[in-house]
Amino acid sequence: MTTPGRRSSTFIRLLRSGFTDPSAAARLLDSGALAGIRTDPTLLDALGATADPDLALRGLVRLAEAQSAEERPVLLDTLVSAKPLRDRLLGVLGASEALADHLARHPRDWHALVTYEAADLHPGLAEFEQGLSQAHDPVALRVAYRRCLLSIAARDVCGTIDVAQTAAELADLATATLRAALRIASAAAPEDAAQCRLAVIAMGKCGGNELNYVSDVDVIFVGDAANGADESKALQAATRLASHLMRICSETTVEGTIWPVDANLRPEGRNGPLVRTLASHLAYYQRWAKTWEFQALLKARAVAGDPELGAQYIDAITPLVWQAAERENFVADVQQMRRRVVDNIPASQVDRELKLGPGGLRDVEFAVQLLQLVHGRSDPALHSGTTLDALHALAAGGYVGRADAAQLNDAYRFLRAMEHRIQLYRLRRTHLVPEDEADLRRLGRSLGLRTEPVAELNKAWRRHATVVRRLHEKLFYRPLLDAVAQLAPGETRLSPQAAGQRLEALGYADPASALRHLEALASGVTRKAAIQRTLLPVMLGWFADSADPDAGLLNFRKVSDALGKTPWYLRLLRDEGAAAENLARVLSAGRLAPDLLMRAPEAVALLGDPEGLQSRTHEALEQEVLAAVGRADSAEAAVAAARGVRRRELFRTAAADIIASYGTEDSPAEEDRGALVDRVGNAVSDLTAATIAGALRAAVGAEWGETLPTRFAVIGVGRFGGHELGYGSDADVLFVHEPREGVDEQEAAKAAQAVIAEMRRLLQLPTADPPLLIDADLRPEGRSGPLVRTLPSYAAYYRRWSLTWESQALLRAEPVAGDPELGRRFIELIDPLRYPAEGLGDDAVREIRRLKARMESERLPRGADPTLHTKLGRGGLSDVEWTVQLIQMRHAWAEPGLRTTRTREALAAARAAGLIPTEEAQVLDEAWVLATRVRNAVMLVRGRAGDTFPSEARELAAVGRYLGYAEGTVGELLDDYRRTTRRARAVVDDLFYAG
Repeated sequence: MTTPGRRSSTFIRLLRSGFTDPSAAARLLDSGALAGIRTDPTLLDALGATADPDLALRGLVRLAEAQSAEERPVLLDTLVSAKPLRDRLLGVLGASEALADHLARHPRDWHALVTYEAADLHPGLAEFEQGLSQAHDPVALRVAYRRCLLSIAARDVCGTIDVAQTAAELADLATATLRAALRIASAAAPEDAAQCRLAVIAMGKCGGNELNYVSDVDVIFVGDAANGADESKALQAATRLASHLMRICSETTVEGTIWPVDANLRPEGRNGPLVRTLASHLAYYQRWAKTWEFQALLKARAVAGDPELGAQYIDAITPLVWQAAERENFVADVQQMRRRVVDNIPASQVDRELKLGPGGLRDVEFAVQLLQLVHGRSDPALHSGTTLDALHALAAGGYVGRADAAQLNDAYRFLRAMEHRIQLYRLRRTHLVPEDEADLRRLGRSLGLRTEPVAELNKAWRRHATVVRRLHEKLFYRPLLDAVAQLAPGETRLSPQAAGQRLEALGYADPASALRHLEALASGVTRKAAIQRTLLPVMLGWFADSADPDAGLLNFRKVSDALGKTPWYLRLLRDEGAAAENLARVLSAGRLAPDLLMRAPEAVALLGDPEGLQSRTHEALEQEVLAAVGRADSAEAAVAAARGVRRRELFRTAAADIIASYGTEDSPAEEDRGALVDRVGNAVSDLTAATIAGALRAAVGAEWGETLPTRFAVIGVGRFGGHELGYGSDADVLFVHEPREGVDEQEAAKAAQAVIAEMRRLLQLPTADPPLLIDADLRPEGRSGPLVRTLPSYAAYYRRWSLTWESQALLRAEPVAGDPELGRRFIELIDPLRYPAEGLGDDAVREIRRLKARMESERLPRGADPTLHTKLGRGGLSDVEWTVQLIQMRHAWAEPGLRTTRTREALAAARAAGLIPTEEAQVLDEAWVLATRVRNAVMLVRGRAGDTFPSEARELAAVGRYLGYAEGTVGELLDDYRRTTRRARAVVDDLFYAG
C-alpha cells in the first residue's frame, strides 16, 4: 500500500508523463497484470512517449491479462529489457484502439513485433505473402492480415518508415491479401479455376502503391478462357471466382472485415459485367469511355491472378491513358469531376474534410494527375501511378517548379500522415479531422507535436492546406511564366511545345498567342514585370475557369498596357485580395464589361473597393450627371460627360452582376437569382433616367438657357418604367409638355419637339461610349402620331380613340425625367385607364387575348425556336408579362398592391391577394427571372442584345457559366430552360387564355 506522499508523487509524475487521468493510470499500474514492472522507470517513460499514454496503458493491461500464466512473464520481461519491442508495442497501443483489441483477442501476436532484422524493418510483397500463406479461410485470413498490419503500424508510429513507405507497404499487404483471397476462392471452386484465366487489376491508391490503413480497394477484373474452354462459360466461372474473392475480403465475420473490394471503376460501372475479356475492355475504352476513366486508369496495376493476362491488359490500356489529353473537353471533364466531388461534401463537414475539401489531398492528386496526362504523352518519365513519385518526376522535367514541388511534397506528406493516424485509431474509413479534444490531442502527439498538441496540430494542418490551395493553381501556371520570362537560372524549363500543350489542355484555344501575351506581361526586370509574375499564376487559373480564357488573358494585357505605368493599378491587384479575382472574372465573362472598361481603364479601381460594386441611388446618379452637364461649355460636351458617367456605371453594374453570378473563392455565387435581376433592372433603369435627365438639361440649356417655354416631362414605359431594363434595352418613353403661361401653344409644341430631337441627337453621337436609343413608338397613334402632346391632347385621345392594348402599355408608365409635377399629373390622367373601375369587360379581355395570339403567330422571327426565344417564345417574358398585366387590369381597381409598374411586384401582389395560387406564381416568377437573365447574359457575352441563345459554342458556354452551369453542361442549361418555360406556359394557358 502506498503512502499519501508516494501516491502524490506518482500522481504528479503520471501527469508530467502525459496521462490525462493519472488516478485511473495509477490504479492500472497497481493491477496484478503488471506485477513486477509497475515501478520500472523505463515503462513509465515509454508510456509517456506514446500518442496517448492512457490508451497505451489500458491496452497493455488488457494484453497482459490475456496472456497465459507461462507467457505473461515472458511478455513483461521482454517489454522492459528490449527497447525495440517496448517502443513498437506501446507505440501501437497508444495509437490504435482497434489493434489493442486484436492483441487482446490474439495475445500471442505481440511476438510479431519482437524480431528486428533488416527484412523485418522493410518487408516486401514476398514477406507479406509468407505471412498470409497459412490462411485457408476468411477468418484465418483476417487474423493473419491484422498481424501483418500490426507490424506495419509499429514501424509507422516508431518512425522506422515514413508516410510514403507506410502507404507502399499497405498496398503490398493489400496485394498479398488479394492473392490469398483468390487462392482461397479457387480452392473452394477448383472446376471454375480450371476453366478460366482471371487477372486482378488494382486501381486507385492500391494500384498507385499509396494505400491508406482503411480504404476501399478498387479493382478491375479481366477474364479469359483456359485450356480450350468455352469463353462464355469461362467468363461465368471467372465471375463466380471474382465475386467470391470480393466476399472473402469484404464480408464481416467474427474477426470483422478486411476492407471492401470495389469494382465500380470497371467499364459501365456497377451496371456492367463484373468480368470482361481484354477485347471487351478495349472495345469499351476506345468507343465509350469518359475522360475520368482514363484518369483512373493512370494508376492501373496488375496485382493478382494470371500474370500474363494482367500484363497484356496493362500493355493494351497504357497508350489509351496517355492519349486522353487529346480528347475534346479534357480539362473541362477533369475539373468538372473535381467540382462534383467538392459539391457532394456536406456543408457541415467541408472544414474538417482532409481528403476532399479545399486544400485537401484530392487537390494535390488531381493537379498531379492532370499534369501527368498533359505531358506524359511525350515524356514516359511521368508514367507513375504514385503521387509523390509523379510529383518528383514533374519537378525533374521542369513541368512544375522545384520549390513548388518541394512545398507540395511536404504538405501532401503531412496530410497523408494525419489521414493515416486518424484511421489507425479505430481502423475505420474516414477522412474527417475529429472535433473531440482528446482525439485531436492524440492525433497531434502521434505526429510528434508534444508542447501544445491541439493548437500545434490545427496550425500545421491549416498551414499545409493553405499551401495546397495556393499551389494547386500555381502548379499549372508558374512554369509557363518561367518558360517565357526565363526567370529561374539552373531550372529545367518547359519547352515551347510543352507550354503550348499545357495551355491548350487548360482551355486556351490559341496557346501561341497566349504565350506571347505572357511574355509581354512578365518579361523583364522592372517592378511592373515582377508584380505581374506574382499575379499571373493565379490570374491564369481564374481565366481558365471561364468559358473564354483567351479573351480574359488578352483583355488583361490590354488593361495592363493602358494602366501599367499608373502606380496604383498593380498595387491594387497585388494588395487588395478581391480585386485581382474580380478583374479576372470580369475580363473573361464576355465582351460587354471589358469593352466598357477599355474605354476608361481607371474604372478597375471599383473592383478593389468594398463599396465599389454597390449600385448608386437614382438621386446620387442624377446629381452627378447634372453637375457634370452644368460644368460643360457646350451641349455636346455636356452629354459626353453624362454618357461617360453612364459608361462607368454600366461597368459597375455589369461587374457586380458577373461577380455575384460567378462567385469568388471567398464568397459563393448569389443564390437568389431574382435579386440579381432586380439589382440589374433597378441600376440600369436609374442610370438611364439620370442620363436622359442630363441630356434634357443640356438640350434646353444650349438653346433656351435655364427655362424652356413649356413644361416638359419624360415618362418611362415598358421595361424602362417597370425598372426592368437590361444591358441592351432601348429606353421606351412618352413625352408630355404644358405651355408656360403666356406662351403660344404652337411655339411651345415646336420647342418641345426641338428638345426631343436634340436629346436624341446628343445621345446617339458617335463616341467611344455606348449610345442610348430613345424609342417613343408606344405613343398615341404610334409612329404616325406627334412625338409630344399636352395633357389635354393625351386626355382627348385616350377618351376617344384609345384601344385596350394602349391602356395595357400604360401599366408600366412612370415619370423618369423633367418636370415632376407634370409627370405626376400625367399619372393621375392615365390611372383610370390602366386600372379601370370594376375591371375589364369581357370584350376587352377577348381583345387582349386575340392580340396576344396574333402576336405569337406573327412576331416570332422566322426560323426562331419557339422553345428558346426569351421574349416571344413559349413561357417567355411576353407570356408572363401579359398574364400579370391582365390580372392587373382586371383587379387593380380593388387591390392597391397591383398598382405597380414592376412585373415581379405585381405577381407577388396577385399571389398575396389570392388571385393566383402560390405554386403557379412561383412558376411564372422563375420563368420570368430565367428569361431575363438569359437576355442579360447574351448582352454581357456578345456585346449586343439578343433574345435567343447564341449558336457559337464558346458564347453559349459563357452564357451557361453566367447562369451557374459548369463547363460542358450547356445541354442541361437548354433542357432546364425548356422545362422551366414549358411549366410557365401551362400556367399561362390556365390563367391568361382560360381564366
